Amino acid sequence: MPTVSQATLLTVTPLVPGGPNLADALRFYSEQLGFAVTWQGGEMAGVRRGHIEFNLVQNSNRVWAENASASIGVDDLEALYGEYRTAAAEVGPLEMKSWGRREFHMILPSGVCLQFYQAAP
Repeated sequence: MPTVSQATLLTVTPLVPGGPNLADALRFYSEQLGFAVTWQGGEMAGVRRGHIEFNLVQNSNRVWAENASASIGVDDLEALYGEYRTAAAEVGPLEMKSWGRREFHMILPSGVCLQFYQAAP
């Protein structure tokens, strides 16, 4: 039987609902979360911070946004929490979870939930 080669998956860039106004979403991601806008076209734009990239999609579907989430590992959770806890979003407490990770979550104005974590040493 012939061998079939398989492609290697290299990266993932989630499509993230940005809310009804893309300009507002880009302003929030850049000014409040420290992301850089890497491209923009029509009703979509790319943002990046460190090794994390999202493609923001302009949308008015709160159900999609409120069911979208991402878990993001960071190298200095305390510093990120200090930076984000005053953001114009619903920021949860920084705490150790029963599964062994220190983390906090943030509900963005669009309704998307981002969870940030640092694994215990």
